[in-house]
Amino acid sequence: MAESRKIAGIVLAAGKGTRMKSDTPKALMPLLGLPLTAHVLRAMETAGIEPIVVVIGHRAEEVRAALGERYRYALQAEQLGTGHACLQALPELPPEVQTVVVAPGDSPLITHEAFQAMLTLHQNTQADATLATAVLEDPTGYGRILRDGHGRVVGIVEEKDASPEQKAIREVCTSFYCFEVSVLREMLPRLSNQNAQGEYYLTDVIGIIAQAGGKVATWQSPDPALLMGVNNRWELAQAAQALRMRTLKHLALEGVTIVDPATTYIEPTVEVGHDTVIEPNTHLKGATRIGSRCTLGPDLVLQDTQVGDECHLFRSHIVGAQIESGVSVGPFAHIRPGTVLKQGVRVGDFVEIKNTQVGEGTKVLHLTYLGDAIVGQECNIGAGTITCNYDGQRKHQTVIGNRVFVGSHATLIAPVTIHDDAYIAAASPITDDVPSEALAIARCRQTNREGWVRRKRESINAQGKEGATNE
Repeated sequence: MAESRKIAGIVLAAGKGTRMKSDTPKALMPLLGLPLTAHVLRAMETAGIEPIVVVIGHRAEEVRAALGERYRYALQAEQLGTGHACLQALPELPPEVQTVVVAPGDSPLITHEAFQAMLTLHQNTQADATLATAVLEDPTGYGRILRDGHGRVVGIVEEKDASPEQKAIREVCTSFYCFEVSVLREMLPRLSNQNAQGEYYLTDVIGIIAQAGGKVATWQSPDPALLMGVNNRWELAQAAQALRMRTLKHLALEGVTIVDPATTYIEPTVEVGHDTVIEPNTHLKGATRIGSRCTLGPDLVLQDTQVGDECHLFRSHIVGAQIESGVSVGPFAHIRPGTVLKQGVRVGDFVEIKNTQVGEGTKVLHLTYLGDAIVGQECNIGAGTITCNYDGQRKHQTVIGNRVFVGSHATLIAPVTIHDDAYIAAASPITDDVPSEALAIARCRQTNREGWVRRKRESINAQGKEGATNE
């Protein structure tokens, strides 16, 4: 393959996507945690194709903001066809680029291997243009590949312009191309919009090159699904399923146990270490990184979370957290952004933790809320403990030292510090700092009123009899 600096990409993402029936631009339709077009861009980048020019049009600034500034952008103010879109992109190509790969932004199943195979064929055959084709049982909706008696490509005809004989052709154009830039610059201005849609078709460039005596090569995909376009919500769902299964298969072949692929949802941006077991109904999203020998699930959601080795996380919702090795979480825990669980921490049922660091070996096992806190090592946080971190205007921090025992139903009213080895008596509202090795008790003295229940009952009965007499 030629040096990467001499190969660029163009991704066509200017369309509205009317058939999606959405206010969201087609390029940004969500697909396994990424915008639809981002999947195409990731495959191009992995293939070593750069820079990439993204042609944008409908709600252009929104698309640009979502895809990011790592790409170059060309504006197609009016959607006048794919040929017109490429023409807008040409000025954004660096002068040293010799070959350009053109791809549709709505084909998320494309792989970097497919791009590399196309480029290799293009360069080995020294073609002016190479196009990816597929042979379909039902070619409806695709442009048909026209060949002469020697099998050479002489053009592409769009379905709306095709004759009945041409519509019977099953080899189709999939809108993936490699072009020599010099040839593309020469041929694009020759396009005409005299066709059924009144557009400038990029497909017509192939016929112009062939008629001028140029060389056109074809790369036929071994799996037509790789080149599948997404035009509506059902096709989006099918693409999501295919991508999900591809991701699960890759992880399984890398040493991850997927107990039930049908109920496991892992986005392609996620990394999982070997010998980790994924139980059913587990969702791993975003920039999540999982270590080795973990057990995840069942019924678990992890998003943008880092997890160490040998963790057991189940029936919980965890977002934006850092979890070190040997940690257990669940069931029914809610771990929110900014939380750090150090090695060996145990978090149990109905616990919520937010923006809090929990030290090594600490246990937070029942019905607890920790917010905006620092908790030391080897602490025991009793059932029903609450850090009162918000005064209605500002958040305040609770600091708990090492080896602190917090009794059940304690209320820690921030800002407050509890020093090492202190004890908090159960049901105590703590408003002042607690010294090291001190026992803090903050609750009312218990009073037992003997016979109170009997007297209360007699009073109620007497009132009832008096009311009946008055009637």
